[in-house]
Amino acid sequence: MNQLIDPFNRKITYLRVSVTDHCNYRCHYCRDEEHQTHTTRPEVLSFEEITKIVSLFAKLGVTKVRLTGGEPLLRKNILDLTKMLGNINGLTDIPLSTNAHLLASFAAKLKDHGINRANISIDSLIPKRFNKITRNGDLTKVLKGIDTAIAVGMSPIKLNMVVMKGINDDEIESMIDFAIDRAVDIRFIETMPVGLAGIGAVDRHYSEKEILERVYKKIGEKLVSTTTKQTDGPAKPMLIDGTNTSVATISAVSNHFCNSCNRVRLTAKGDLILCLGQENSISLRDAVRSSMSDEEINNLIINAINKKPEKHFFSSAIDNISDQQMVEIGG
Repeated sequence: MNQLIDPFNRKITYLRVSVTDHCNYRCHYCRDEEHQTHTTRPEVLSFEEITKIVSLFAKLGVTKVRLTGGEPLLRKNILDLTKMLGNINGLTDIPLSTNAHLLASFAAKLKDHGINRANISIDSLIPKRFNKITRNGDLTKVLKGIDTAIAVGMSPIKLNMVVMKGINDDEIESMIDFAIDRAVDIRFIETMPVGLAGIGAVDRHYSEKEILERVYKKIGEKLVSTTTKQTDGPAKPMLIDGTNTSVATISAVSNHFCNSCNRVRLTAKGDLILCLGQENSISLRDAVRSSMSDEEINNLIINAINKKPEKHFFSSAIDNISDQQMVEIGG
């Protein structure tokens, strides 16, 4: 089988697929207050086009495909896509990233259609604060979505909290307690200067060092190192002794993981993004809608991977980062 290996000898085995750039939340690190999504159906990849592209990546060694957005559960008939992807040879992992607003009504069906695990974004456990961060999000519905996913047996469930200085950094400890209480994992994520909203949030950056100081102060004596699994991605989880919960940080800025990067992103409009911190992409939508053969598209993908940059420059420069909103790139 062919393998996708970039110029720095990193094997690409992970494709993040955004199925929509629409979202029912407006988190201020993801898009700015004035941003409106005007994408029309013809601009977005069809399920058949997504399946064809993913099939080509699978033949090139990709084994994991994460469905993202925007909010993926907003995409009409999303369960049809999960079923189609489940029939692709070579894929061993098809997780979902969601804000969980709609998850209560989807969880059981998702599990029946091959989505066994989910990463859930939740940045506050205080209703008014959550509503402000998400610009009108409903914490009650998110909590119901989390509990329903647990009840139907989705596992592992990972909670993702973007930690922001002066906004929600005082909730690190309570988020750990929440995760332990529900026997799910928790990931604390640094803000990233990606897109217009992300660049505007640099003054709210809360570093991995600061996060870990709080984590160790609360549960340091209970933390147990564990072997990193494929499903952990860039996180380096530590088990909390006596619980079914692990805690980890994702630090794309202060302690980046570029040397082990194994992923690329496909936007809802079919652009292949090679690195969040670099302004480079190619259109696979144009390719699959053209008269190009599968072999020619394969070569297009391989040539693109050969241009994947070694690293981003979040900590030193932001002028080469796409000015798109994160919601458009794919979370």
